[in-house]
Amino acid sequence: MLDLNFITENPDFVAQKLRDRGADVDVDALVRLNQERKSLQTEISTMRHEHGSESKNIGALFKEGKKEEAEALRARLREASDAIKAKEARQREVEAETRELLIWLPNLAHESVPVGTDESDNVEVRRWGEPRSFDFTPQPHWDLGEALGILDFDRAAKIAGARFAVLDGLGAQLERALINFMLDVHTKEHGYREMAPPFLASADALFGTGQLPKFEEELFKVRADRELYLVPTAEVPLTNLHRDEILEASELPKYYTAFTACFRSEAGSYGKDVRGLIRLHQFDKVELVKITDAETSYDELEKLTANAETILKKLGLAYRVVTLATGDTGFSAAKTYDLEVWLPSQETYREISSCSNCTDFQARRAKIRYRPAAKGKPRFCHTLNGSGLAVGRTWLAIVENYQNEDGTIDVPEVLRPYLDGLERITRDR
Repeated sequence: MLDLNFITENPDFVAQKLRDRGADVDVDALVRLNQERKSLQTEISTMRHEHGSESKNIGALFKEGKKEEAEALRARLREASDAIKAKEARQREVEAETRELLIWLPNLAHESVPVGTDESDNVEVRRWGEPRSFDFTPQPHWDLGEALGILDFDRAAKIAGARFAVLDGLGAQLERALINFMLDVHTKEHGYREMAPPFLASADALFGTGQLPKFEEELFKVRADRELYLVPTAEVPLTNLHRDEILEASELPKYYTAFTACFRSEAGSYGKDVRGLIRLHQFDKVELVKITDAETSYDELEKLTANAETILKKLGLAYRVVTLATGDTGFSAAKTYDLEVWLPSQETYREISSCSNCTDFQARRAKIRYRPAAKGKPRFCHTLNGSGLAVGRTWLAIVENYQNEDGTIDVPEVLRPYLDGLERITRDR
């Protein structure tokens, strides 16, 4: 959530930044509401003070035998009390209207973010590795996986419908190997603390990270009479570990990582994404979350992005890093780097991780603060998150990039210890 004071003090700047993000917002309405709120506060305070002062005179008038004056004053104070209640009711309406406008506003993009309407305006930052050159026509992961008996969409459809997958045998083992490998790297080499959070989250938790109310249609609610949702990403429970808390500056930064299944009810058609593992309703992900102070968050974003890149480097997968344009940046983020891995079957780079600095946007919604100095006034933390990585997309990237002409899959060397030394996935295993 944006800072209302900042909005009202910089309305033209905020309006332009929101237009850069494609948000058509009446910032002037917020300014007017805030002015009305302040006026109401002043009026109510003055009226309460006068009411309190005058009410003391009633008893004195009765003691002096001035009953009619006392009764008249009492009647006027009743009217004044009703007027105060009316002002207070309007104040609550103004606060509710203000909040309703604020909760739908996206974060403001950092000055380094390119201005643009969609992904075509994203800017490439760097590349690593060379896409593999094949002397045969590479197959897509769904054909390879089904031929090897490690990937089954038909049986998944019998269980849950479209956009689900069953990983079979070595397919499931490869998924588990990737999860353990990623967690080992992030905890042992990058200093993250591993957590095992719930796969369900409350509406309050999802509001804190910005999924509610804007993206409710993309969430799976478990039951109509329960305010619980399946998590769309471990970003939600990890960030909310410190909801409604005031941390000490000495505790920051906090680094968390977790594996969770992720659940997203995404509507519409996405072309090639409809086939295979690119866009499922359920997928596995290893998430990275940081909670930092305000001064270091952009340095921490660079480190977090490098942490995610390390996984791709160790796996030998060619990738590129792009800075998302304003119109392609997520609702809660001020700046996002996407890591895109090379997929031979599509002859292009596809997203495998998004690494974002949400500045104080989520912390303001979730009330996550820190005290910069002893007895100092608390400030809102900055929160960051990134995929370290999306496991299913890493799985398919390995299957496609490490395929052989006979349809077998070589196992990247760093994963072999997690698969009992297995070097190649074949049909007969």
